[in-house]
Amino acid sequence: MGDAGLGLLGFVAALGLIALGVPVAVSMGVIGTLGYWYLNGWMGVAYILGSSPFESIFPYSFSVIPLFVMMGVFASHAGLSRSLFDVINSFIGHRRGGLAVTTVGASALFGAICGSSLATVATIGRVALPEMKRHGYDESLSTATVAAGGTLGVLIPPSVLLVIYGLLTQSSIGQLFIAALIPGVLGALLYAAAIMVRVHFRPDLAPAAERTGWGDRIRYLGQVWQVVALFALVIGGIYLGFFSPTEAAAVGAVGAFVLAVFSGELTRDALRASVFETAGLTGMIFFILIGASLFNFFLENTGLPQLLIDQIRSAGLGPTMVMVLILLFYIVLGCFMDSMSMILLTVPLLAPVAMELDFDLIWFGIIVVTVAEIGLITPPIGMNLFVVQAAAPGTSLSTVVKGILPFILADILRLILLVAFPAIVLWLPGLAF
Repeated sequence: MGDAGLGLLGFVAALGLIALGVPVAVSMGVIGTLGYWYLNGWMGVAYILGSSPFESIFPYSFSVIPLFVMMGVFASHAGLSRSLFDVINSFIGHRRGGLAVTTVGASALFGAICGSSLATVATIGRVALPEMKRHGYDESLSTATVAAGGTLGVLIPPSVLLVIYGLLTQSSIGQLFIAALIPGVLGALLYAAAIMVRVHFRPDLAPAAERTGWGDRIRYLGQVWQVVALFALVIGGIYLGFFSPTEAAAVGAVGAFVLAVFSGELTRDALRASVFETAGLTGMIFFILIGASLFNFFLENTGLPQLLIDQIRSAGLGPTMVMVLILLFYIVLGCFMDSMSMILLTVPLLAPVAMELDFDLIWFGIIVVTVAEIGLITPPIGMNLFVVQAAAPGTSLSTVVKGILPFILADILRLILLVAFPAIVLWLPGLAF
């Protein structure tokens, strides 16, 4: 077996271990270490085990990860999700399907200060699900809306996945954040459209709620200025060149902490839980990065990425056909893996292919993260489906899955638009950088 064949076998073996429930970091680390030993012997393994774990998480730019994680954790404890839901609901909640559209809007806004899909689902779900149940919404529609809305937290900046993609490909994190704004808004609009189309044909799924008066609307608007200010400070600071992404993450973390303090929700126990949650999530991400680093050392030594490039050249496939194949590969892979694992496992393999085909790496990154969103709501392993099931006791997984198809179709339409019209992604970064 050639070295490239060994690389392909190692890739399949890592997927197999992950499918069997072995932690992603362990799967990639073990396969990478064994493969590197086979190619380079014990001395080679001793070198990468002595250097790679440190070098994979040492760079200063990686400090952006715990800071954005902390920002999201403090935002969750500040009670901002309730305010976001109330203000959107006060304007559109009285329409059929309005509460579901409100859930999508609140998820998008909360994702703008959180950056985690699972945290967005859990936090918004605690607010939105009881409201939709009280107003007689169909359970499959309400739970699927929360699961799909949570995916917006992955793309709308600040996004941990975009940070990781930027670090893997040495792309500008600031450009990735700015590039994700329009696709994120487009995703929210398409989700809202999917809800309204479904409710149009099935009005019984989402009864109209009571209308909110202008006095309450103004009061609710006064409660969300903190979210707007924090988002404007972080993303606006990057866009205008006031902050680097790392500095913006620090400003965002401090800002979210201040909001949590003034909200009165940050008790001593909540502060302790926030610190431990930040440390736990950061440790998990860094452990996966170490495993991915070991695996990437192995892949690079096998020459598998170069083999893929050579095969594409010899097959005569055009860039569009290659992109279609990459998207199909990610959609299938997303049925069995979580988005972070998928990106860490595949981007080192596919980024050289993208560069060979002259794909803009910023555009390619937004495409990859967008298709990873689909994996979060795709059965059988879509993580958001399980989180929303846990947030709605007594709800079966089949009930959640039953309502998810319209949102997947909306995501596929968004992918088609982003591939067909790259300017949707690249226009804002072109203005800012």
